[in-house]
Amino acid sequence: PPNMAALSAWFWNERFWLPHNVTWADLADPEPGVEYPKAGHVLSALPLALGIFAVRMLFERFVALPCAYILRIQTEATRRAQPQAILEKVFTSITKYPDTRRLEGLSKQLDWDVRRIQRWFRHRRNQDKPSILTKFCESMWRFTFYLYIFTYGIRFLWQSSWLWDTRQCWYNYPYQRECDLASQLHFLHSLQILTPGLYYYYITELAFYWSLMFSQFTDIKRKDFLIMFIHHLATISLISFSYVNNMLRVGTLVMCLHDTSDFLLEAAKLANYAKYQRVCDTVFAMFGAVFVFTRLIIYPCWILNTTLFESWAIIGPYPSWWLFNALLLVLQVLHIIWSYLIVRIAFKAMVRGKVSPRRLPYFLSITVGHS
Repeated sequence: PPNMAALSAWFWNERFWLPHNVTWADLADPEPGVEYPKAGHVLSALPLALGIFAVRMLFERFVALPCAYILRIQTEATRRAQPQAILEKVFTSITKYPDTRRLEGLSKQLDWDVRRIQRWFRHRRNQDKPSILTKFCESMWRFTFYLYIFTYGIRFLWQSSWLWDTRQCWYNYPYQRECDLASQLHFLHSLQILTPGLYYYYITELAFYWSLMFSQFTDIKRKDFLIMFIHHLATISLISFSYVNNMLRVGTLVMCLHDTSDFLLEAAKLANYAKYQRVCDTVFAMFGAVFVFTRLIIYPCWILNTTLFESWAIIGPYPSWWLFNALLLVLQVLHIIWSYLIVRIAFKAMVRGKVSPRRLPYFLSITVGHS
């Protein structure tokens, strides 16, 4: 339809997405053996996300669950609320935390005393909380994936030139070819094409966050459902944006940097659920140190330096460049807030004598930093 064509033309405006004097046509028909990122590639993450979700189900059932039993983690017995249709309707449709006025109204309607109704709502809320066993299996899956993708990212980037010289992210952008470090010495202004390793790294990260979004609708619904939904949506948008905009080189640096601490937090949670408090304290201290160092020192001095200043000097600003850097600066603000929360929790733990990673805001375990 004409309206859709006009909307598509407006959204994919070359003057927004690409540097000056570059068009989509320049990237559409490269020389034989050369391929650039295309918007349609990100759709391949959806079937992969379903596959990752299926792998997660199998992993939790046949790997994480036996490990939990070996560590003697059992499903704790929770007292179930007495079946009551009226209270159930209020709980599911109106509020899980009724105020005094509503409690008094329900007391008259059911001929129950207020304390009994309050107890019913408390038991009903506890029914919806995931058990320690469930949380252990979920954290073990996240730990395994984060450790795997971090290891893959390090191995992939170790052979790249832009890990050692971030200016390589921008030379001859967006026509850059991926070469090994020795080749880059001879081809400084190389073309950036889409290699299998780069494609796999990006699409796997994107698919994982799609799988997290899918799982929100099948897992037990938590009170931070909306926050996490927005978080996953923002992460997916950031990864997709940098892919379509062919900022893959700096995108891989951002992803790998944020993957450095995620598996440590999940490891601390696993130790906490298994009641290995000393291990939990040690790993959480490592997590806090790595998080603060990578987010407050390496990220601004390395990532923001290249996206703001080196790219300005080499390719100059254009509309999507401003948006990309604005998002990265917002991310830096979040890093500061999260670092403050982690340091505060660590300080309280020193006073209390032990760490409880479960007290961390849930979204800290899946940072929004992947772009």
